[in-house]
Amino acid sequence: MTSIESVTLEVDDSAAAHRFYTNAFGLGDQVRVRASQAPTTGFRGFTLSLVVSQPADVNALVGAAVDAGATTLKPASKSLWGYGGVVQAPDGTIWQIASSSKKDTGPATRRIDEIVLLLGVEDMAGSKRFYVEHGIPVAKSFGSKYVEFDTGSGSVKLALYKRRGLAKLVGVSPDGTGSHRLTINGDSGPFTDPDGFAWATASETASL
Repeated sequence: MTSIESVTLEVDDSAAAHRFYTNAFGLGDQVRVRASQAPTTGFRGFTLSLVVSQPADVNALVGAAVDAGATTLKPASKSLWGYGGVVQAPDGTIWQIASSSKKDTGPATRRIDEIVLLLGVEDMAGSKRFYVEHGIPVAKSFGSKYVEFDTGSGSVKLALYKRRGLAKLVGVSPDGTGSHRLTINGDSGPFTDPDGFAWATASETASL
């Protein structure tokens, strides 16, 4: 079974990005950064989600991100599925912070239960088949709209969403060109998926 140990975000200023993620989310080795000048415009075709236990933690993390320099794309609010908000980091990465709970059970702890990488894809059936063939079994599937994989004990979970739907979900235009500015670090050999997302082995990836 393929697991995801971490993701590497390619940023213009690695020192500034490192400071942001430390101050905003307190993330460790699950999210790495490295400097890159690869051209990119608009939506990069993916988001990262932080799943927490209650709305107070959503508010605390969104507030910390904004204080550290993030832009609010969707203010935190209740929805049919729970409570959440969307911010864009200074490096351009879009983050969803969400809880399935609509009520607090205690004070905010800012504890992150899960990190989920959502890849926006054009051909859901084709991308789903590609990942299954690369050793990542499906955990949940909702037709052509959403697929969640079983990545075992890895640090980051993986899910697929239709690209246009994902852009709409986070409140941005689906248009975008150039690099995804993302490398997925797993325990399988290097490969590139049908939508151009690059995977590398963890040993190949430079650490923070």
